[in-house]
Amino acid sequence: MKSQSELIAFARESLGIGPSAEVELLPLSGRGSDRTYFRFKWNRAQSAIVAHYNPGRTENTYFAEIALFLGEIGLPVPRILRHDATGCLLLMEDLGDVDLWTLRDEPWEMRSARYRKTLAVAHRLHTVPERLFPSNRVKLMESFGHALYRWERDYFRDNFVAGLCGIDLEPVFAKQLELELAALAENLCSGRCSLVHRDLQSQNVMIHLEEPFLIDFQGMRFGAPLYDIGSLLCDPYVSFSKAEREELLFYYYGLARQDLDWKGFQNAFWEATAQRLMQALGAYGFLGLTKGLRQYLTHVPAGLRNLRIAAENAGSLPQLLALCALSEKALAS
Repeated sequence: MKSQSELIAFARESLGIGPSAEVELLPLSGRGSDRTYFRFKWNRAQSAIVAHYNPGRTENTYFAEIALFLGEIGLPVPRILRHDATGCLLLMEDLGDVDLWTLRDEPWEMRSARYRKTLAVAHRLHTVPERLFPSNRVKLMESFGHALYRWERDYFRDNFVAGLCGIDLEPVFAKQLELELAALAENLCSGRCSLVHRDLQSQNVMIHLEEPFLIDFQGMRFGAPLYDIGSLLCDPYVSFSKAEREELLFYYYGLARQDLDWKGFQNAFWEATAQRLMQALGAYGFLGLTKGLRQYLTHVPAGLRNLRIAAENAGSLPQLLALCALSEKALAS
């Protein structure tokens, strides 16, 4: 971890601020990916964000180049002011403190407008085809495929089902569940593939000058675009009514031509959402128990409730639905 004096020196040098100028470095709330953030302030009214990251988590080393690429194609992301790859330091545009989560209690008319704008940004991201991506200069994590989907469901079973709920699955049930979830992965792999954020939830969408900006996209990769939409519309950190969620999903459905009719699109959405929520619950278990970040455990009830809703609506996940009921019972006892 860099000292505050080192971080201040990096920011001063990057911004051309002399040693006599009064500055301030304020820590910001941390995130779950071995990164620390600070707000660097000078001249009282001016500010930028300083980030120090752990290069041992490979995706952290990809953030800066992904941000530059997304900016080049017109997607709203923070501007990179300087990247010191050797020191693992970033200086970025300060987008403020307001995100979709902060505004979660706004009247629906206002929330709906913000989410529609966010969905439009997500759709623009999802129109980036793999064949046009500059992979020679911008690195991404492994694309979604059978191996990564299998890793996510194992992560869920190890850290949430066994680790947090203490459930030891019966062998017959475990086999049936694995067959079901392998079929789910096959469905996701056979659908359309695009660039995806991978963690598109309310705390990763800043609202700056009334427009949405994407952050924390270091895990970006190619995969099923509905994984992102499930992440956004079934976010455990915020609440939607059934009607509100359907309104927003239909808006995304109408942004571009779809290969599926509305019913088929809904089913595909719920399947992708189930996959995403298994990953999220696995992360809550891992971060809460293994990493000792107990605050993540407060989101487990909402995440599990949303997973049950996804499994119910997908219609192809009866074993997962049964596992949701077992998990709810285990957590309640």
